[in-house]
Amino acid sequence: MRDPVIAIYPGTFDPITLGHEDIVRRASRLFDEVVVAVAMAHHKKTLFDLQARCDLVQSALQDCPNVRVLPFDGLVVEFARQHRAGVMVRGVRSVMDYEYEFQLAGMNRRLQPTIDTVFFNTAADQQCVSSTLVREIATLKGDVSSFVSPGVLQQLQARLA
Repeated sequence: MRDPVIAIYPGTFDPITLGHEDIVRRASRLFDEVVVAVAMAHHKKTLFDLQARCDLVQSALQDCPNVRVLPFDGLVVEFARQHRAGVMVRGVRSVMDYEYEFQLAGMNRRLQPTIDTVFFNTAADQQCVSSTLVREIATLKGDVSSFVSPGVLQQLQARLA
């Protein structure tokens, strides 16, 4: 019997978008377990605090039984090692994303050679979507309902009211 294949999908998820959700769902079909690792994000000013972001992710993915949501701080490769993950999942929207993610994957591999990175191309209808743009549009009272799940939309609107 083989050991379960555990994948880590790290990010800030401020907020989680339908693009993120799509990647998690696709990864959950390939791996035994997917841990959505919600970053503390000291380097960013987030709209939602860490617990709220974890709660949003958990709520959005409650239909995925092999997905866990955990907060983390520090190096993601260390978090992955602690959780016995052998795979890092990353979403790629564009060539610019790929160049950055390729460099990050190389550095992560140098820091933790037992972890491989798997890239998922973002679904075509979500390629222009980012959490940053969703926050900006929502802050300016624009309609972001096609970019986030209903529960996330409700929390965004409440936070920005």
